[in-house]
Amino acid sequence: MKNLIMVWLMMGITLTAFGQRDRNIDREKLDAAKVGFITNRLSLTPEQAEKFWPLFNEHEENRMSMMREMRSISRKSEAEISNQEASELIKSRFEIQMKLLNAEKAFLEKISETLSPVQALRLNEVNRDFTRHIYRMQRRDRDSSNQENQE
Repeated sequence: MKNLIMVWLMMGITLTAFGQRDRNIDREKLDAAKVGFITNRLSLTPEQAEKFWPLFNEHEENRMSMMREMRSISRKSEAEISNQEASELIKSRFEIQMKLLNAEKAFLEKISETLSPVQALRLNEVNRDFTRHIYRMQRRDRDSSNQENQE
């Protein structure tokens, strides 16, 4: 379970970093690609997809909100702060991490009513595969752009 949480945390950080690097990304196209990718890779039936995506989207929105809180804490820690303030920030960070863990548990329980256990288990890996796929595409585009500029 700890590995699962770490995967979700890393995925959130990765997607956030990806989103911040290139503001020209068409968010709707990226979201549609993600829906297609995950739906295809998990072999969701139309009935499963209809129930799954609202739960997934709600969970992602909630998770991203908590990740923003974590980034806010990280930014505060970059400034000159007292030991007392640092202790409070550490406590806040752990509280958010516990919220993330509890949200992940609740999400998996909810989607387990819709998806098979195998699909639910594979969701994190498929989601990471999507992120990797996007990074590879971006790297290819950047590399081909650099080659064109060199010629």
